[in-house]
Amino acid sequence: MKKKFSVAILGAGGRGSMYGQVMQNQHSDEFEITAVCDIDPKQLEKCRTMLNLSDDMLFSDEKTFFAEKRADVLIIATYDDKHVEQCIKAMEMGYNVLMEKPVSNSREEIDRLLKVQKETGRVVSICHELRYGPAFVKLGELLESGVIGKLLAVDAMERVAYWHQAQAYVRIQSQRSGLFFSTILAKCSHDLDLMQRYVGAKCDTVSSVGDLSFFRKENMPTDASGKCLDCKYIEECPYSAKKIYIDMWKEKGCPEFEWPWSKVSLKNPNTEEDLYEGIKNTYFGRCVFDLGVENNKDVVDRQMVQMRFENGVIGTLKMVFAAEPGRRINLFGSHGELLLDERAGTIEVMPFGKKKEIIDFHIAGGHGGGDSILISNLYDALTDSAKNRTSLSESIESQLMGISAEESRLNGGVAVKVHK
Repeated sequence: MKKKFSVAILGAGGRGSMYGQVMQNQHSDEFEITAVCDIDPKQLEKCRTMLNLSDDMLFSDEKTFFAEKRADVLIIATYDDKHVEQCIKAMEMGYNVLMEKPVSNSREEIDRLLKVQKETGRVVSICHELRYGPAFVKLGELLESGVIGKLLAVDAMERVAYWHQAQAYVRIQSQRSGLFFSTILAKCSHDLDLMQRYVGAKCDTVSSVGDLSFFRKENMPTDASGKCLDCKYIEECPYSAKKIYIDMWKEKGCPEFEWPWSKVSLKNPNTEEDLYEGIKNTYFGRCVFDLGVENNKDVVDRQMVQMRFENGVIGTLKMVFAAEPGRRINLFGSHGELLLDERAGTIEVMPFGKKKEIIDFHIAGGHGGGDSILISNLYDALTDSAKNRTSLSESIESQLMGISAEESRLNGGVAVKVHK
């Protein structure tokens, strides 16, 4: 009979509750949700109905939750600054862990985490879902086939949708300074992880430049209001909360409870009235230029990173906000070129002197289809740790690259050694 693992969720926001849903709806023969903890009663109520949990399975404070071990596996999807502390406690209590990225913004914390993981022997998997996304897996397989010869350089771009930039890295970040890490870690650790996986070597040096150039008080129109619903530009400003959270919701067919609208109102299903209530009474309805986000040194709206890897491959990563989302990864080899473009839904295979081949792909599900496959791999890792494709040790390199990039950015773009 197939072994079934019990699962507790610490942090029931968008990511934590989503993993619970995936486990319950797609992997119910492998996982069973037994406890959820969150400091926000609205998040707990959301999970109670969404995951069909009884009141005794819900916890509103971490101390009570950690008073005893409540499952085989703990999903950690809390604020960034809590991840390491909670993961160490969990491992010491005997939990195996699925931990949301980013891991840490501290080299010392990472060393301590690795030490405890080695001492306890617990399985720790990091949520680098893109490693499992079918299109990104295919790109790696093409590279490994030798179709473009020896890899020489990687050029990657993370195009963040303008409305997502406004939501996640302006409105949310402005209210939670210190709880989230730098944008390069919070948003682009996926990209750094993919680049390192394709290169197949540790990163030697990193340099980076970037800043918050646009979402600043001085760029707010003089006759604009600090609240979107009271602003004369409500129908024309692309960052208007009404345009993003009402008009776009309607254009998508009024989905019952989907991101990003499920963050504006935690009531399931979402209604227009509830969304307006969220805009009116939370920071989701605040003007993006009037939030003081420029005072948070961790927030940028553009950043470029240059990398040199220990095997000689060089790489660049650009993070910008754009009209449409979608990653673009260009691999340059000695005998050809590979190009994955999420916007186009294609991988172009371009061997020198031969006909170009175009491979179409369709993204179904979050993170390029990687969310559900991550949960499948977690089950495999729990039964055989050698199968953990995003283990803590596998995932640490990208975190160190992000830490180094931020050190460089804050010091004028100087080259920083990743391994000191």
